[in-house]
Amino acid sequence: MSTQHSNDLIYSLDSKPGVLESGFAALQHVLASFIGIITPTLIIGGVLGLGEHVPYLISMALMVSGVGTIIQAKRPLGMGAGMICVQGTSFAFLSSVLAAGFIAKGQGGGPEEILSLIFGVCMLGAFIEIFLSQFIHKLKRVITPLVTGIVITIIGASLIKVGMTDLAGGFKAKDFGAPTNLMLGGIVLVSIIALNRSSNSWIRLSSIVIGLVIGMIIAGFMGKISFAHLGSLPTISIPVPFKYGFSFDWSAFLPIALIYLITAIESTGDITANCMVSKQPIAGEEYISRVRGGVFADGFNSFLAAVFNTFPNTTFSQNNGVIQLTGVASKYVALYIGGILILLGLFPVIGGVLQQIPKPVLGGATLVMFGTVAAAGIKIIASEHLDRRKLLIMAVAFGTGLGVSMTPGLLDQLPKMVQSVFSSPITTGGLAAIILSLVLPEESIDE
Repeated sequence: MSTQHSNDLIYSLDSKPGVLESGFAALQHVLASFIGIITPTLIIGGVLGLGEHVPYLISMALMVSGVGTIIQAKRPLGMGAGMICVQGTSFAFLSSVLAAGFIAKGQGGGPEEILSLIFGVCMLGAFIEIFLSQFIHKLKRVITPLVTGIVITIIGASLIKVGMTDLAGGFKAKDFGAPTNLMLGGIVLVSIIALNRSSNSWIRLSSIVIGLVIGMIIAGFMGKISFAHLGSLPTISIPVPFKYGFSFDWSAFLPIALIYLITAIESTGDITANCMVSKQPIAGEEYISRVRGGVFADGFNSFLAAVFNTFPNTTFSQNNGVIQLTGVASKYVALYIGGILILLGLFPVIGGVLQQIPKPVLGGATLVMFGTVAAAGIKIIASEHLDRRKLLIMAVAFGTGLGVSMTPGLLDQLPKMVQSVFSSPITTGGLAAIILSLVLPEESIDE
C-alpha cells in the first residue's frame, strides 16, 4: 500500500476493504501501538517486583486492548466512537499505579496483594470516567487546554526518571550505571532517533519496535538475555476475572481518580483528531455522540481491564497518524486490529520473551516515549495565548508538582493519607492548576 499524499481517504469510515488490505492496515496499527500497550506492564512489573506474574499480565493487556478496540468500533449499546480508536494501556496512570503498589508493599503485601489493590482502585476509578462521559462537553469549561497541557507535561517529566533509571540498569540493580548499560541504552536511543528521521513512512512508524530489536540482538551477544524459563510457561493464557482478588485504599484511589478525570479530556482530544483524519464532523450532534460514546467506552474498557487483571486503558493518539498515513479509516479494520491483539495475548510465551528485554534496552526506548509525552503537553500549552494569569498557573503547578517529586521527605511529618495523595506530582500539580484556573479571574483584553 502506498503512502497517502492527498487529503482523500482510500477507504472511508463505512467502507469494507478486502481481507488483505484490512489485514495489512491492521498490522500497521498493531506495530504503532504494541510497545505502548506492553511497556507500562513491563515497568510496573520491574519496579514492584512482580516477577513470574508479568507474562500473564502482558497477555491480559493485549487481550483487553483487542476487546476494547472492537468495542470502540462496534458501538454496542451506543458505547464507543464507531471509529478506529485503538485502546491500549495508559502511560498517564503509571506514577499513580506505582504509588498504589508501594502502599500495598509498605503494608507488607506480596505481588498478589499489590495487584489486588491496584486493580481494585483502578476498577472503581473507571466509574468516574464513565460518569463524566455524559457531561464531557460541559467538563471542558473546568479542564481547559492549559490544565490538560500542564498535567500531560508533568506526567511525561515525572516518568523520565523511570526511563533513565532503566537505562542505567534498573531499580536497585547491582550494575546500576555500568558503562555497558549506558552504552546499550544509548545505542537503542540513537537507533530510534535515526530511524525516526527516515524518509520511509513505515520505518518511522516502526522505529521503536526496530530500536528494541536492535537492542535485544546486541544484548543477546553480550549474554544479557536468557529464555530458559519459557518452557515453564503455560501454552495458553486464560482470562480469569479478579485472579488476584480485590482490595481498596482511599489514599491509593484519589491520585488515580484525578487521572481518570484528565484522561476523559485527553480522550476527547484524541477522538476529535480521529474525526478529523477520518473526515467526520467535529461539531454538532453526531460529533458529541461519538465523543460521549468514545469516552464512555474508554471508561468501560478500563473497568474491563481491572476485572481481567491489567492496567487502565485509553485511546491511543499515535493511531490517528496511521489512519492519515495509510488512508484507511474503515471501522472494519478495527475488528482485525482487535483480533490480532487478542491472538497475541493468548500466548504467554510472547509475554515471557518481552519480559527478557534488558532494562537498559527498555530504558533507551521509554526515554523517547516519556519525553514525547512531555513534549505533547508543551505543544498543547503552546497553542494557548499565555497571559500573566496563565503563566502564574503554570509556574505554581510545575513548581508544586515537580517540587514534591524532587524533594524526598518533604511530606514525612504529615498524615499518611496526605503523603500518599500529594506525593504524586500529577495530583499536586494537576489540582494546583485546576484550583487556580477556577479561582484566578480572567484578565481583560486591556490588561
